[in-house]
Amino acid sequence: MDIISRVQRLPIGKFHYRLLWVVGLGWMFDAMDTGMIAFIMAKMVKDWSLSPAESGWIISIGFIGMAIGAVLSGALADRFGRKTLFASTLCIYSLATAACAFAPNLTWLLAFRFVVGLGLGGQLPVAVTLVSEYIPAQVRGRFIVLLESFWGLGWLLAACISYFVIPQFGWHLAFLIGGLPVFYILVILKNIPESIPYLIHRGRIHEAHRLVQSLERQAGVDVIDDIEVVTVAHQHKVSFAQLWQKNLRKRSLMLWLVWFGIVFSYYGIFTWLPSLLLKQGYDIVKSFEYVLFMILAQLPGYVVASWLVEKLGRKPTLAGFIGLCALCAYFFGQANSDSSIMLWGCLMSFFNLGAWGVLYTYTPEQYPTNIRAFGSGWASAIGRIGGIVAPLAVTHLMVAEHGFQQVFMMFTLVLIAVAAIIVILGEETKGKTLESIGL
Repeated sequence: MDIISRVQRLPIGKFHYRLLWVVGLGWMFDAMDTGMIAFIMAKMVKDWSLSPAESGWIISIGFIGMAIGAVLSGALADRFGRKTLFASTLCIYSLATAACAFAPNLTWLLAFRFVVGLGLGGQLPVAVTLVSEYIPAQVRGRFIVLLESFWGLGWLLAACISYFVIPQFGWHLAFLIGGLPVFYILVILKNIPESIPYLIHRGRIHEAHRLVQSLERQAGVDVIDDIEVVTVAHQHKVSFAQLWQKNLRKRSLMLWLVWFGIVFSYYGIFTWLPSLLLKQGYDIVKSFEYVLFMILAQLPGYVVASWLVEKLGRKPTLAGFIGLCALCAYFFGQANSDSSIMLWGCLMSFFNLGAWGVLYTYTPEQYPTNIRAFGSGWASAIGRIGGIVAPLAVTHLMVAEHGFQQVFMMFTLVLIAVAAIIVILGEETKGKTLESIGL
């Protein structure tokens, strides 16, 4: 039995859940950092008397860094390892976030936020690739959606910190708290193993064999002494052209369009939500409370998606959640009472974040091992372009008459287009091994 098959045959147990929790908490800190800026912005704009264009650039500069970080880390992870890059990117964004607390002006803040983006954008595709390569095919979708659910916990943590810290102690302390995850690197280095397909791809066969033997002992299954290897990828050099080979062209196009649309809508909505609610006449504490409840609605969205992704499949679950999110975004933009704001906001959050969980499952399943992190990184990077454009579009529309309605009509149309792209170009990958999908 070859090494990859031995990993796939391991029963779900302590190792898999520990991997989920350790990587998941790193993912949570990433989300906490991303979410914190949404709440800090509402206060910083007032303190520094920022124009809409200046405040928009605080968000956009981070996404420029995220786009570059996603591409670089994907290539570096395929070269130096998933574990190394996961720890390194966490260190980068944590230290840069703490540095934001000492920014004397907007220029320095933008410089620090760019570095934060490099780390944040680099971590996510690497994390999901690492977990994907250890989880058996029959439950891989569920595990990746559960991994993505830590994003909701991170935003919840950001909302709680912002609610209790910013009104009382200011946004500088919030940035300092955002730097604390740097100490989590020690936990990562101690508890996360390197990817088995990566080790094989780099020719470290005996290291991969010993690691799998250790996992077999932990799981209580027969420990195999013979080393058998099946090639996990035919090409060893990573290049951009590989993403557009005949068998991958359609997948790359679909992923790039979907990532652009979903990042554009998600960050356009949730990063600006506190500020948009302030513009609607709610005070800062009330705005934070509303967003906190909407973030809580993300968690059951992940749970439902984690069940449907294995029951119905990736494609219908992803397209369905995004389509329903489009419907909710439309009604949220038309809401004219506290109760309707809460109802449609919570439903929009439920479907949007459930869709994110499925997308992170779906993306690495499109590529072979030698370019899996690279391909996922490029898809994420294209998505970050949507994150760059979204704040500029929101700041342009929100100053117009009926700006609130126009902003959410824009997001409704984008989400409908994304759902249609998945239906037309998407391929179902439920229950297939990563090796059989990628080739």
